[in-house]
Amino acid sequence: MNEEINFILDSTKEAMENAIKHLEKQFSNIRAGKASPAMLGNVMVNYYGAQTPLAQVANVNTPDGRTISVQPWEKKMLQEIEKGIQIANLGFNPMNNGDLIIINVPPLTEERRRELAKQAKAEAEDAKIGVRSARKDANTEIKKLEDLSEDFQKGIENDIQQLTDKYVKKIDEAFEIKEKEIMTV
Repeated sequence: MNEEINFILDSTKEAMENAIKHLEKQFSNIRAGKASPAMLGNVMVNYYGAQTPLAQVANVNTPDGRTISVQPWEKKMLQEIEKGIQIANLGFNPMNNGDLIIINVPPLTEERRRELAKQAKAEAEDAKIGVRSARKDANTEIKKLEDLSEDFQKGIENDIQQLTDKYVKKIDEAFEIKEKEIMTV
């Protein structure tokens, strides 16, 4: 019986942890004030007929807070990388100087910052839904177990609720940090 309960608690905690990891990944795709290689994380490039992530065909750096440089490992990939960045529709205008691609990241307008903050808020809410879903699944599994006294069941459900509250608090803290990062000029 204890093994089943521990398994339910462990899988619940893992599901909540995954919701946090997913949120962090989504937050890394939301552009804040300064340039970051993660901004090009979803760019795919045609590499000898196969769609390949940009990071596998080039070195992506940020020489300063407003610039991203992309240096391909093969010079003939410059046009493909440039095309891939434009297809990704990130709002960047890549400049090809023959050796590398330079992207100037324009400063965000106040309106765009608000939009990004709303997007971050929506991602945080999605993560909370994931955490609450894990709680619901765990409570359902606990109710299925036989031979549990009502008090013991309530105690486990309380533990699950405390775990849920802990992860919701982590999500709120992560959102506050991201929102501050986005709104800082």
